[in-house]
Amino acid sequence: MSRRLFAIGAGLLALAYVLIWLLAPLSPALLERLWFLPGIGVIGATIANTSGTGGGVVFIPVFNALRGMGVMTLDRTQVVAAAFLIQCFGMSMGGLRWAKGLHDAPPALRESTVHDFWRVIALVLGCALPVLLATQWATHFDPHDVLLAFKGFSLMLGIAVIVTTWTVNRTRPQLAHVHGLDFAALAVIGLVGGFVTALFSVGLGELVALYLFIRHYPLTLCAGTAVVVSAVSCLVGAPFHIVEGNVVWEVIALAAPGALLGGYWARPVAMWLGAKRLKTLGGTWIVASSLYLILLNV
Repeated sequence: MSRRLFAIGAGLLALAYVLIWLLAPLSPALLERLWFLPGIGVIGATIANTSGTGGGVVFIPVFNALRGMGVMTLDRTQVVAAAFLIQCFGMSMGGLRWAKGLHDAPPALRESTVHDFWRVIALVLGCALPVLLATQWATHFDPHDVLLAFKGFSLMLGIAVIVTTWTVNRTRPQLAHVHGLDFAALAVIGLVGGFVTALFSVGLGELVALYLFIRHYPLTLCAGTAVVVSAVSCLVGAPFHIVEGNVVWEVIALAAPGALLGGYWARPVAMWLGAKRLKTLGGTWIVASSLYLILLNV
């Protein structure tokens, strides 16, 4: 991705943010009460865009905790809507940064990484987006039951990432090309992730990142593709919540700048951490957040 394309993408995000302040009904009193949200946006987007697991992995547990403490009174639908809209800013900025940084891959892996990077994204989104839209607009599920099943599965994947990072993947070289069997697995992940993302704003990027981490592909491929598919899925899924009136715009107005900042610097943080530490931290966060949401909803 050239600097010009990156600048265009960043400019469109800035324009979208300005339009929120110009067009959305914002309450000064509520804005004052939610003064802490920019910091949450920074932390959430940094974690989400370094590991590729998606901002909802951070924002949903945080918003649920704030609701439980009486700080914010968002219902479950408003929490999901907020996570969708915040990720439109944070994950999009992160996706632009990861795509722009493809040229930083080691020379021996650069060509295959770039080629596989876009093939993985196209395949996953091609499977996920129709399911996401159909789930949002045409079907009804009990999100409580789905959440428990999904987070139970994420818990097992998070543990698997940590275990494989320090055992079978500790010394063996990274895979240079995405295998055909992995493309088949990613297609299934796209179908499942599209369904789960429609309900919770998170799932697609998380599953893609965890699977590729376990399979031991380069960091740029694992985290970068997961960030991009998370960004696109949130951009496609956000209009549903806007049309349905589920968005509390004060939350977006305050959290989005922090999410943009976190998305911008997340890739350098990820490269500084390195694959082993990043996988360990990402797996640990998935395990911890999954346990929290399971206990909260049992």
